[in-house]
Amino acid sequence: MPESRSLPTVALAPDSSPVQELPGLRRALGVGPRLLVKRDDALPFAFGGNKVRKMQLVAADAIHQGADTLITSGGIQSNHARVTAAAAAKLGLGCVLVVNGAPPARPTANALLDALLGAEVRYVADRSERAPAMDGAAAELRRAGRRPYLIPLGASTPLGAIGFVSAWRELCDQMPAVPDVIIHSSSSGGTQAGLVAGCVLSGEPVRIIGVSADESSAGLTTEIRRILEGLPPLLDLPSNRFASVDVEVDDRFVGAGYGVPTVESVEAIQLLARTEALFLDPTYTAKAMAGLIARVRAREFREDQTVLFWHTGGQVGLFA
Repeated sequence: MPESRSLPTVALAPDSSPVQELPGLRRALGVGPRLLVKRDDALPFAFGGNKVRKMQLVAADAIHQGADTLITSGGIQSNHARVTAAAAAKLGLGCVLVVNGAPPARPTANALLDALLGAEVRYVADRSERAPAMDGAAAELRRAGRRPYLIPLGASTPLGAIGFVSAWRELCDQMPAVPDVIIHSSSSGGTQAGLVAGCVLSGEPVRIIGVSADESSAGLTTEIRRILEGLPPLLDLPSNRFASVDVEVDDRFVGAGYGVPTVESVEAIQLLARTEALFLDPTYTAKAMAGLIARVRAREFREDQTVLFWHTGGQVGLFA
């Protein structure tokens, strides 16, 4: 499996997150495959999560380019914004967060952590206003002699996705045999693009299912393919290396929309807490786990198969 060319990284967390069995969940479901979880929620940096893997490359690139301020965007309870603010604090950089929504009277969860980390938070009314506001903040900083570095939503760029190409290698090193299926939450596409690329390059026949938190299957698949198209130059591969790979996105568990709980996601939160003392967040991982539970109950997987749930973190959202 090819290595990414010499890309700078910063060590925000240890090299790996644990893989654990889920025997309590399997018993509760009464039937089905061996169940495992990859605990990116346990990465020991700023409450962990998948964004830590991306940020180790993106923040390093910012420093390499001489930046002194990170600028990014998201919702008020954005996990990515929290990890960006934490990386900036750790690395001695400034941080501007552009978030859509009204300023909370009493910040909670990620919004509280953003404030504790010293980030400057700018509020806009709608998602569509985030990118222009980021550009405006960058222009202001440049006029003041600062050197801003803009990070797209979720750090879901080809560079950020390299973090999950590396995560795939990590998983292969941890297990004597890779799982048959991986299920995870998918939203801005970088995590899934990296896992798919890593899987393809290793030659392993693993089915990777991204459960959408908000986007349609078609829309999210298009975004994942866009990120995949940008990976070959970073991996010294032919430009068409990922042109025909399979991308599987399940949008059946979005419900009423982003951040809106469903009956199935609430059940998933309660079931994992009560069978495994494992905490899911309402926006992302609960809906992804609802997808896993539904597939197990439908007997989609054989009992001799192994299904791994990649926990992408975000449990801070339980306190919003």
